[in-house]
Amino acid sequence: MSADLLDAVNAALAGKWDRAHAIVQRDEDDPFACWLHAVLHKIEGDAGNSRYWYARTGHSYGEFADAQQELAAIKRELESGRRDER
Repeated sequence: MSADLLDAVNAALAGKWDRAHAIVQRDEDDPFACWLHAVLHKIEGDAGNSRYWYARTGHSYGEFADAQQELAAIKRELESGRRDER
């Protein structure tokens, strides 16, 4: 799933919300997919849905002020292999 999640992050960074969303919906039990799902709904402006997905991760809605910075943080963690530690 890591390659798919990297694809989803890259899609989100490129403004391809629908593509990124379709990818993260494939694995709703993966903490990184849930984190990315949360950020996508934050970008969309759906705070309630975003908070639902954040509740399934080790992160919070207010942890990052900027969604682009949060997407970059997700990408760094996926690329570093830290996703396996969760």
